[in-house]
Amino acid sequence: MEPPMEPSGGEQEPGAVRFLDLPWEDVLLPHVLNRVPLRQLLRLQRVSRAFRSLVQLHLAGLRRFDAAQVGPQIPRAALARLLRDAEGLQELALAPCHEWLSDEDLVPVLARNPQLRSVALGGCGQLSRRALGALAEGCPRLQRLSLAHCDWVDGLALRGLADRCPALEELDLTACRQLKDEAIVYLAQRRGAGLRSLSLAVNANVGD
Repeated sequence: MEPPMEPSGGEQEPGAVRFLDLPWEDVLLPHVLNRVPLRQLLRLQRVSRAFRSLVQLHLAGLRRFDAAQVGPQIPRAALARLLRDAEGLQELALAPCHEWLSDEDLVPVLARNPQLRSVALGGCGQLSRRALGALAEGCPRLQRLSLAHCDWVDGLALRGLADRCPALEELDLTACRQLKDEAIVYLAQRRGAGLRSLSLAVNANVGD
C-alpha cells in the first residue's frame, strides 16, 4: 500500500487528497489497516516516518496477535517492534517464535497486556517456569492456554497455573513430559469444574 503518486515536479494536483491526509483514527485505522496483513505492515513502516507512526498507532491498539501472520519464522527484532506498544491484547499466539522465544522476550509483553484471554506457546521450548508464573499472576482473565510440546512445564509450574487462573477453560498440555499424576490431580481439584478442554496426549508419566 503506497500513498498516491504526485505529478512530476513534486506539485500536488489541485483538490487531490493524499493517503495520509485521511483521518487516521476514523478511517485509516478501523477501515484500512485492519485489513492489511501483519507481514505487509512491516514493509509499510519502511515507507516514511509518517507511515511508521501510523502503523505503530495501529499496532498499539491490537486485540489479537498471531505471529503466523508474519511468516513461518519471525525474527526477534520484528516481534519486539510489532508488540512494543501493544497494551490491550486479548489473544496472543507465538508458535512461529518457538526456536528463540525466551522469558526475556515474553514476560514484558505479558506485563503490558493483563487482559489476555488466549495464549498459544506451543513448542516454545526456551521458556521456563518464570514465564508461566508471570502469565498466571499477571493475566487473571486467561481462558485458553496452549503449552503443547513445552518440556519445561513441570508439576510446580502447573500448580501455579491452577491456583491463579480461575477463568481457565481450555488447556493443552500435549507432550509436557515432566507432568505426573499428582500435578494433574491437583489441576482437576482446583480447576476441574471450569475446564471444558484438556489435552494430556503423549504424556507417558500420566497414568489412569
